[in-house]
This record gives sequence, structure tokens and C-alpha cells, in this order.
Amino acid sequence: MGLHEGLSGTRHGTDPTVKSIASGDISVTRTYSERSVLDAAAIPRAEAFGVTVQLRGFDSQRLWRGGELVYEGGRPKASLAITDLRDQWRCHQLSPFDNVRFDIPFARLRAFAEEVGRSEYVALSCFGGRIDPVMHGLAQALLPSLDNPEEANPLFLEQINLAMLAHLSQTYGGLHFPVDKKGTLAPWQERLATEFLAAHFNKPFSTGDLASRCELSRSYFNKAFKESFGRTPSKWLTDYRVARAKELLLQDLSIAEVAIDCGFADQSHMTRVFTGLTGETPARFRRKNRPFGLGSDPLGV
Repeated sequence: MGLHEGLSGTRHGTDPTVKSIASGDISVTRTYSERSVLDAAAIPRAEAFGVTVQLRGFDSQRLWRGGELVYEGGRPKASLAITDLRDQWRCHQLSPFDNVRFDIPFARLRAFAEEVGRSEYVALSCFGGRIDPVMHGLAQALLPSLDNPEEANPLFLEQINLAMLAHLSQTYGGLHFPVDKKGTLAPWQERLATEFLAAHFNKPFSTGDLASRCELSRSYFNKAFKESFGRTPSKWLTDYRVARAKELLLQDLSIAEVAIDCGFADQSHMTRVFTGLTGETPARFRRKNRPFGLGSDPLGV
């Protein structure tokens, strides 16, 4: 992955304590306190996902998104929250707490997917409060490195990052890695197929032509593709288009323009497909997720 360890150090204050370390473009920050914090803390905005793991449960917190209070309450130990850091978040801890936050650039997550032969348009589902023992274990494994960053092993940090990216992309990003390789596409066929589909996501093409490029019959290609990716080429393409639509809906484009740019017949077509996959209309998704937009799902950062 070309990751390297970098140190941003430990900041000692009366309350709270913050320790950080960086490995390539992924940063890890532990923040903890045995008391409540006097003031709300702003989380820096970035083109990244924030993945926060609670090392211990806490009783009370207030969380704001774009100036709106979206959550008030506690979270249990090992609970996980995923947030889009393009939004402005502020968090006020009203009880003792201890958490680790991974800041993962969008580009790093997508580069990881390509490196493992999965060229899907990967984005993590944002939510709060789910118990995740795997991320809790990875966060705990990093505590010695956070305590003594000058002694941290760069190879160890890289391996933790790889394990984290694999877990997050499969569990919350929808990537599929088959356990049994029988009946799947060869690695070169997987890469060719996903690169072709991504390049033609808004253009007409023939599945038969794609199968021929992979030197397979159409029927065998469809079966092997599903074994490799856990979905048919058509479903893969639909998921990809919806993921692209989610990105474009956060920009200053009309919903009709987003629909055409993402290969849908028109706005109504995109609305039907988008709503079927996400459970909400493109307009509602835009209202909820644009920076400083109205409404949000409660997240425990």
C-alpha cells in the first residue's frame, strides 16, 4: 500500500488527553478523559470517513452536525460510528470516555478496493452505535503504538490498516471476497470486467462483448462473475451507479443531471432504483447528507 509511519505526537492537557499517529494517509487518534469535558470539540472537516470505536462505554454525549443537535445519550463499549467528515461535527462529552478514531480518506478506501481487484465505487455506510468486536480489537492493538509512537513498527501499522480496510470495505462497503475460488473469474478477468463496467457505467454496452473479452461464454461469465462478486453484472452496475449518484447528489447538480450523468434513463428512473436500494429518495438523501443540511441519523462519535 506504500504506507509509512508518521508521528503527530501526544498532546497533554488537563482534560482530555489526545494521542495521534499516522500511517501513510490514514491517521489514528485516541481521545480520553476520566471526567466530563467543559467545552464541545469541533472535529476537523476532511475528504474522509471518520470511524470511531469506543474503548469503554460512556453515559452522556451531545453531538451536532452542521449546528443541529442530532444525538444525545450514551454508547456501549466496542460500539462503532462511521461519519462523513465533509460535514461539520461538534461533540461534547458529558461523562468519562475513551475512544479511537480512524480518519480514512475516500481515495485510500477506493485505492484499496482496486489493489485487491475490486474496482467497485466503494463508500462506507454511515451510522452510529453498532457493536463491532473486530474494530474494537484493532483499536486495542494500536494502543502501544499510540503510547510510544517513536517506537511503532511501520510494518505493523501497515498490517493493521490492511486488516481494517478489508473489514470495513466488506462489512460496511459491500465488497465481496469469495471463500471458495471454484467457479470464479480469474484475477485478470475480475479486473478486466470491473474496469470495463466502471468505464461504461453511463454508456450502452453488451454483456456478451464483455464475456468475449474475458474469453468466456456469456452464460458462464455471468455465473462466474456472481461467484466472484456476490452479485450479477447487472446488479454490480446498478450498485455502482447508485454509489456514484450519492457522490454527485452532494454537489451542485440538479437531480435530473445526476440521473443522466449516472446512466439512468431519467430522474424518475433513478428515483425508483435509488429508493429501492437505499430506502429513501435522492432528494431526501441530499437533504440529509449535504454539509449543513437538515436532519441526520443519530451517530455516536
